[in-house]
Amino acid sequence: MSSPTALSDFLRSRRARLLPQEVGLPGAGSRRRVAGLRREEVAELAGVSVDYYTRMEQGRVRNASPAVLDSLARALRLEEQETRHLHRIARPAAGARRAAPGAARPQRVRPMLATLLRSLPELPALVMGQRMDVLAWNRAASALLGDFDTLEPAARNIARITFLNPESRSLYADWEACARGNVAYLSMEAGRRPEDPRLRELIGELAVKSGEFRGWWAEHPVRDKTSGVKRFHHPVVGTLELAYETLRAADDPTQALITYAPEPGSPSEDALRLLLAWTAQQGRDTAWASLTDAAPAAARPAADRAR
Repeated sequence: MSSPTALSDFLRSRRARLLPQEVGLPGAGSRRRVAGLRREEVAELAGVSVDYYTRMEQGRVRNASPAVLDSLARALRLEEQETRHLHRIARPAAGARRAAPGAARPQRVRPMLATLLRSLPELPALVMGQRMDVLAWNRAASALLGDFDTLEPAARNIARITFLNPESRSLYADWEACARGNVAYLSMEAGRRPEDPRLRELIGELAVKSGEFRGWWAEHPVRDKTSGVKRFHHPVVGTLELAYETLRAADDPTQALITYAPEPGSPSEDALRLLLAWTAQQGRDTAWASLTDAAPAAARPAADRAR
């Protein structure tokens, strides 16, 4: 996760995925000793010297200018999120969030996110914090994704559950896409917070315990969690297709409210309604739960306070 290593690996991975003919250079059919573009070809496309680009790829250039980084992004055909990631890891003094004193302490759920969470009893919703930790969730989220209340606080982490809990492989209809998305998000987090010790520990644990994580991490993917559609194979109600949306506060992007919703009038809406009814009948009626007990008892639903 160190910036020089991250920059070197990222640049190598991105030039390796491009072919000369894709960027208007000759080379189709010629024998090449490296996959993708050569260093001198990237330098030519970006308008920098070969020596400068070589030193940059070796991690020997610190705080390259934004103009040079934008030129490299264009040369390597980077997407918008990849370009932002390149700026963060190439200019750590300007873009990285260093671990602040007390950063290892558990996050507390923002009051407004807690309020929004309690206002969505019929839709699965959770609050995701740094490192993909699950900070809070509602009854519907536990019914869909698993009972977070039965997990130790350190185990309430989306990436850890995805890779290390065997049940996740049957729950997600496209487990690989979900897992790859988690790797890409953690890679982006590592660029934002290269000095975060708990993030280092999480990435190290997953790399040791999961060969799939190790392989995908080596590809250096970068992608934020925003919105989309996920399909679930739930053991109680069968297949559900739910759209998800990620909502972040402008002044605190380290916490996000993630909600799942079916299309109105769809079979998935019926299945979700059936799942919530079944969960209530089983006595699993916790309407609020939190990793940090951020909400005082008076702020929790009456049914939760009564237990």
